[in-house]
Amino acid sequence: MTQDERRLYLLKYLLVEQPRYRDTEIPADPNGQWLLLRSLMNVRPAVPASAEFLKVQDAYLTELNRERGIADAEALPATAADGRLVLWRGDITTLKIDAIVNAANSQLEGCWQPLHECIDNCIHTYSGVQLRLNCHELMTAQGHPEPTGRAKITPGYNLPAKYVLHTVGPIIDHPLTQTDCDLLASCYTACLELASQNGCRSIAFCCISTGVFRFPRDKAARIAVDTVRSYLARDSAIRRVVFNVFSETDEEIYRNLLGPSAEK
Repeated sequence: MTQDERRLYLLKYLLVEQPRYRDTEIPADPNGQWLLLRSLMNVRPAVPASAEFLKVQDAYLTELNRERGIADAEALPATAADGRLVLWRGDITTLKIDAIVNAANSQLEGCWQPLHECIDNCIHTYSGVQLRLNCHELMTAQGHPEPTGRAKITPGYNLPAKYVLHTVGPIIDHPLTQTDCDLLASCYTACLELASQNGCRSIAFCCISTGVFRFPRDKAARIAVDTVRSYLARDSAIRRVVFNVFSETDEEIYRNLLGPSAEK
């Protein structure tokens, strides 16, 4: 199958699978088809898919991720002050690394809003439908929403990353408290501990809680850097930590905390 054939197969499968969308017209252009496919994946319930669907989906996403460009975490320049720390501005879903961190919600099943650009949505999109089902099974076994400051681990499926670490950061709809800061620090510690327990040697953190959860960016970055440094001082298993940022503003904040990168 070509990518065009795979995309059409996946679209037809999902439209038949979800009755309320069966009459949706498939766009003629590839980009329109991709947007529809992504939307259908975003709203797909956490149920098993056929082996054929997964085979085609995996082939499609693997090729799509290759076309988008994969960044190797080992090739990123570390900071001059600490060779284990890296500041990188880019798309975390394109990063080849042992584990990436997902800023999840307490249901832990991904973002259900079609085409939303939050990291939760993007990670679930490029990983594939298996990720939502895996998360659903974890949450069903747990029997209650995921507490703030903890972490769970799943495979990365079609992502370049081997694993995804899911953590729920504090939501700030009130004046910032020390409890909020402690919970955010706990997100970083829990992810590092879980990564180490699962044999990971490298991990990439997004800016947890600073998006729709509204944690002040400067304070969150300080907590992130301080917590990671403190953890690395007592655990040598993690050899590379990437602070992944998406905006110039966040890049500047972290650069002020981490210092310049070493010259290659």
